[in-house]
Amino acid sequence: MSDIHFGTDGWRAIIGEDFNEDNVVRVVDAAAQVFAADNPAGTVIVGYDCRLDADKYAALTAEVLAGHGLQAKLSDSYCPTPTLCWTVDADPDAVGGIMLSSSHNPAEYLGIKLRMADGGASPKEFTDRVEDLICDTPSDLRGDYERVDIMTPYLEDLKTLVDGEAIRAAHLSVVYDPLFGAGRGYFTQVLRDLGVEVTEVHGQTDPTFQGLHPEPIHPWIDEGAATVVQLGADAGLITDGDADRIGAVDSAGNFVNPHRILALVVAHLVEDKRMSGRVVRTVSGSALIERQCKRLGLDLVTTPVGFKWIYDEMKKGDVLVGGEESGGIGVPFHVCERDGLLMALYLCELMAQKHKGLGELVADMFDELGTLEFDRRDLKVTPEQKERFLAAKDSYDFAEIAQIPVREIDRRDGVKFCLADDAWLLLRPSGTEPLVRVYAEAEDADTLNRILDAGCTIITG
Repeated sequence: MSDIHFGTDGWRAIIGEDFNEDNVVRVVDAAAQVFAADNPAGTVIVGYDCRLDADKYAALTAEVLAGHGLQAKLSDSYCPTPTLCWTVDADPDAVGGIMLSSSHNPAEYLGIKLRMADGGASPKEFTDRVEDLICDTPSDLRGDYERVDIMTPYLEDLKTLVDGEAIRAAHLSVVYDPLFGAGRGYFTQVLRDLGVEVTEVHGQTDPTFQGLHPEPIHPWIDEGAATVVQLGADAGLITDGDADRIGAVDSAGNFVNPHRILALVVAHLVEDKRMSGRVVRTVSGSALIERQCKRLGLDLVTTPVGFKWIYDEMKKGDVLVGGEESGGIGVPFHVCERDGLLMALYLCELMAQKHKGLGELVADMFDELGTLEFDRRDLKVTPEQKERFLAAKDSYDFAEIAQIPVREIDRRDGVKFCLADDAWLLLRPSGTEPLVRVYAEAEDADTLNRILDAGCTIITG
């Protein structure tokens, strides 16, 4: 039996290797014990994405939950993670949920995500209890479960959150790329119901994902971006493997990164929807978001990297929206979780109400806030280089980076050098891989690349 530990958002492994029936039973059996101890006979809802055998593992999960006296409900079809989370939150009897998904990881991976009664990610205290109860021998407890339609009510609710009349009147044309993931088919139908002309790419059933990684960044979005240009569409909308992350391209095929999407959504919620509240970003979030919040008079909170930290702020209350560099953006009045489909709808609503394409909306924002360029490099390092970086990072005290003065150093998550003119460099070690992630932002691409090069040099020595 393999040693199982939960990461920042669940446990994941390669299908047919560590992700097998015995290990799934071991994990779910332990989670069921915790759910049942806290809420005997409570309802736990199970969902799954489009990966190989995800439906079979989900059915097994429901059987094990039921074996512990819990009321297990299994989605009758594949679903996005935000659908599962929204359903758990909307069901007064639900005490939690389990999602069979590996999010943006390659096709050979599958994972288990645990969700709380409000749909949010399980805190470390919860997963620690689960880990402590994982046995070496799989349990043989099984029970009967109920199959339920969780997609229909979720999608109907989604459409109520935007101005359908404005979207219909705009006659938008978009390309939707689900990257073979759980948004396929569903979001295309939502857009068509709202009068949008939509072309879906990578929407067929193919658990190999044709070698494509379901992460809404280059190079995986390149085919969708080319389709936008070829068709002359207003925008391209991209979601990841379980549709909780968003990426986008404008009509010219230019990538609109999540920082820019979050900044657009913040202004849209405040100026067009008359909402208010705190904005939460992670330490890898753009200074563009800070500029937007200053312009709108909003409080901005910065957390370590990971949506669980944003979720913690949501639980405190008065959060309007929270988002992370990797594309996970959520609004707690919908559900305390990321939702790539809702964010994509907001972009459609923005284009419709402003009568502008996505590229024009970004250009207008740059006119107001100034331009900032962002990029990230995942630097492969030797174990010795990684250990040397970990030992040295807390003592770094550079006066300048790439000949740019250092204004402040933030050590909450890795080490972040805040530079002049809102430029910055963040160095963060991966917790599971021989990588150090190098993030940077600057006013222009040349300065950005100089900062990134300097960051890589610091790590490699």
